Amino acid sequence: MIESLPLAVTRVSTFLADKQVSNATGFFFERAGALFLVTNRHVLLNEPTDHRPDRLEIELHLRPDKLAETVQFSIPLHVAGKPAWREGADTAGPIDVAVLPLVRSALPKKFLYRAFTLAHLVKKLDQVEMGMPVRIVGFPLGIHDLMHKLPVARQAVVASAFGVRFQGQGCFLTDARLHRGTSGAPVVARTRPEASGRTELPWMLLGVHAARLDVANRDASQDESLDLNFAWYADILLTLTEQAAPAAGRA
Repeated sequence: MIESLPLAVTRVSTFLADKQVSNATGFFFERAGALFLVTNRHVLLNEPTDHRPDRLEIELHLRPDKLAETVQFSIPLHVAGKPAWREGADTAGPIDVAVLPLVRSALPKKFLYRAFTLAHLVKKLDQVEMGMPVRIVGFPLGIHDLMHKLPVARQAVVASAFGVRFQGQGCFLTDARLHRGTSGAPVVARTRPEASGRTELPWMLLGVHAARLDVANRDASQDESLDLNFAWYADILLTLTEQAAPAAGRA
């Protein structure tokens, strides 16, 4: 039996026509029978860098006894000329999280996955504290188990006061050495399997990793990278999955 956490995370490849333009990370979230792919908004559209893919592909496992057998599932990023994803904003501005509703009838009838749910969100802020160990699971620089198509985990700690909006934004900091390709990865903390009925996926979902934090006046010849990163609070998923938008996708 494979552990559940790697099956909740999938590799995201974005395309413009037939040209692949980037790699990233996504994870599954389920609510009221609807299934969503969660990633960063900048994975789907990033105006400052003119990153404008028209579709993405995620990799799906089919059988627990043959993890090497996977299929690519293609998701168009626009439907009738409008974005297929849902994004959010708050008083500080846009939130770098997006969800894509998935068409269950278009998905393989039997594919191997696990999904976070509302039960995995943090219920009480005192469950998490500064310095608490967490894991960030994804595909840094595209690195993963090439044979079994599974992600890797990086150890991290919560680096800012959890529950406090860092610099007024809906995010907190993690301390970890992370790389491109990890955008959209879930930030999770281990919990007891019996807690809140999370027996199949015994993790708390704290946030969605987005980007590294750097300072404009850092002297690269003298100052190493801070290894601090932004993670958006996962409770944005309460809003983005409240009403399922028209789902998109094709195998």
